[in-house]
Amino acid sequence: MSNRRVWLLRCALLSSVAALNSGCAAIDRLKNIGETPPLSPVSNPTTQPGYKPVQMPMPTPQPAIYNPNSLWRNGSRAFFKDQRAHQVGDILTVKVNINDTAEFQDQTQLSRSTTEDSGITNFIGANTIANPAKAVLPGSLLTADGNTQMNGSGTINRQDQLITNVAAVVTQALPNGNLVIEGKQEIRLNSEVRELVVAGIVRPEDIDSDNSVELPKIAEARVAYGGKGTLTNAQTQPWGQQVTDVVLPF
Repeated sequence: MSNRRVWLLRCALLSSVAALNSGCAAIDRLKNIGETPPLSPVSNPTTQPGYKPVQMPMPTPQPAIYNPNSLWRNGSRAFFKDQRAHQVGDILTVKVNINDTAEFQDQTQLSRSTTEDSGITNFIGANTIANPAKAVLPGSLLTADGNTQMNGSGTINRQDQLITNVAAVVTQALPNGNLVIEGKQEIRLNSEVRELVVAGIVRPEDIDSDNSVELPKIAEARVAYGGKGTLTNAQTQPWGQQVTDVVLPF
């Protein structure tokens, strides 16, 4: 099978999948006409498709040492029982405070000009021959001129701000005591559902006394903020245009 046929087959398959997905999405939108977007059910994140436990480099486990006639244990953070999250299933609050501002401006200019000129003026004494030599041997074999110019410019001026709190669940306790957390929050306002997802790895030492942790102290932090509903549908590019942008080479 030629490369062109393979490419056409892939394009047809992509278009079919996109049409099927868009058809299902359109059916769901038709079913929800006049209704507010439904909220997702509360679920266990470890049972979701694609979930994988986090594996990180771990130090050698150190056994706890108890001093004779002492109520204190090495590694303990308080004399009484610590109420902060420390095991799978516990809940803690993540303080999300994102205030990001970025401004970039790039400009590129490229110009290149080339000239090629190749000819034969004397080939094995051809200059001694009269008209036949001139008819067979042209004065120039190849003449080529090239001129390339490119002007590119780009500007980015972005300002993002997100301030909120979200409760997260400890989904895994690593051997060194660090906690893997994941939290999801959905808010429905009129006909729009806003979703906030936070995940990452937290050190128990970074959890404050009120059982909260700040976002900058979360390693491998993942924050997703989006939505679904009437406003999101109006701002989403139609699936046909998306397929065209992917398939067309120009």
